[in-house]
Amino acid sequence: MAELGVADGALEGRMAEQAWQKEVFDVLKEGGVRQIAFVPDAGHAYAIREAENDPDIDAVLLTNEQEGVGVVCGAWLGGQRAVLLMQSSGVGNCVNMFSLLDNCRFPFLTLVTMRGEYAEFNPWQSPMGRRTEAVLELMGIRVYRVDRAEEVAEVVHAAFDSAFLAGEQVAVLLGQRLIGRKNWVGK
Repeated sequence: MAELGVADGALEGRMAEQAWQKEVFDVLKEGGVRQIAFVPDAGHAYAIREAENDPDIDAVLLTNEQEGVGVVCGAWLGGQRAVLLMQSSGVGNCVNMFSLLDNCRFPFLTLVTMRGEYAEFNPWQSPMGRRTEAVLELMGIRVYRVDRAEEVAEVVHAAFDSAFLAGEQVAVLLGQRLIGRKNWVGK
């Protein structure tokens, strides 16, 4: 590993992160998700890359997160399952569109990578990071949270079933400890 220039622990951390990210995508793929709507985010990088490379899944790049609520609802109306991937800061952009879920009772699943928590370097992320769960719950969305890699597959699968079998609106918060520290290198 020395020739890679990566410390043993750092490489293991990336491998573990990639393992849980793969588990997330596997749950979505096995569940028949046909559209994955997203705003680019490092925490969702694996699922985004896999969706872009999968001929059975349409990867839908959004200009903002609220568009994703409409994409997911439209997919359902068209007979497909879709998931919205976003960061916690994007939840605030969706509040008005969440009323569509409440009024029309669409099944809904979003996976939210958290910011503004553990070891956050960007103070602009903190206000929404502290309020993400409460905002989702106020909008009638059931919230599951994952902070440990070994729990990811089970929690995402449970949320998937709640959304697509029980017809609920569900968000899975992927905690910042799970995702790992963001490293900022200023110049």
